[in-house]
Amino acid sequence: MNTRKLWPVLLCIIGFLAIIIGALDPLEGGFIIMPGSGLIALSAFMGKSHHRRFIYWAFMMTVFGVAVVIVWSLFGGVGGDTGRSMWWLLTALPYPVGWIMSIIGAVRLLIEFFRKPS
Repeated sequence: MNTRKLWPVLLCIIGFLAIIIGALDPLEGGFIIMPGSGLIALSAFMGKSHHRRFIYWAFMMTVFGVAVVIVWSLFGGVGGDTGRSMWWLLTALPYPVGWIMSIIGAVRLLIEFFRKPS
């Protein structure tokens, strides 16, 4: 594998590891998951993957979801004594969906990279 094809593979692997490690603590791990998802998207862009659109959506959903979780955390959360219903947590749903899509996208990307002829 030449260096031009090696960089997208390395970025995808590093991004995949980052989103797995960040999942250990989803609130603070969002600052690791978001760049990891971005590395996977960059890898898809550099490797000219057929799965680019799926991976870009995963990245956008992850960024939006992490931003919502941070905003809710700054406002004291939801439920309990905050006066906000637990239903407001549905606004953070793009975060876990984007995380799962990033994992699926990374796996599909790595399969595509290793199946492509050199």
